[in-house]
Amino acid sequence: MDMSNAITALGALAQEGRLRVFRLLMAYGPEGLPAGEVARRLDVAHNTLSSQFAVLSQAGLLQSRRAGRSIIYSVDLSGMRGLLGYLVQDCCQGRAEVCGPLLDAAIPVCCPSDGAGQENAHEKTAH
Repeated sequence: MDMSNAITALGALAQEGRLRVFRLLMAYGPEGLPAGEVARRLDVAHNTLSSQFAVLSQAGLLQSRRAGRSIIYSVDLSGMRGLLGYLVQDCCQGRAEVCGPLLDAAIPVCCPSDGAGQENAHEKTAH
């Protein structure tokens, strides 16, 4: 990822509605959710949600697929990986002992070993 793409991605996330959409979809990973379900869970009008999806998709943070009559949106994990990689690529001039705590803090939140985090993530975003 280059600086221009990183700025676009960060700009897409720098708005409350789009950040809420992104965080909800992060909880569901590659499976994603139908657009109507996202609208229902976040209590957002379909036309507003459509523009939020467009900005996040253009920034490389969301992807969509058709399933019957529904469009399923999910986080583009490669886009998110690229953004995170860009943000930490020069972390502490390559001194892992300094950057380790940063990465250690992210792992339990994202990928808890007991599976409880996934359920909690779904509960948090469903309200």
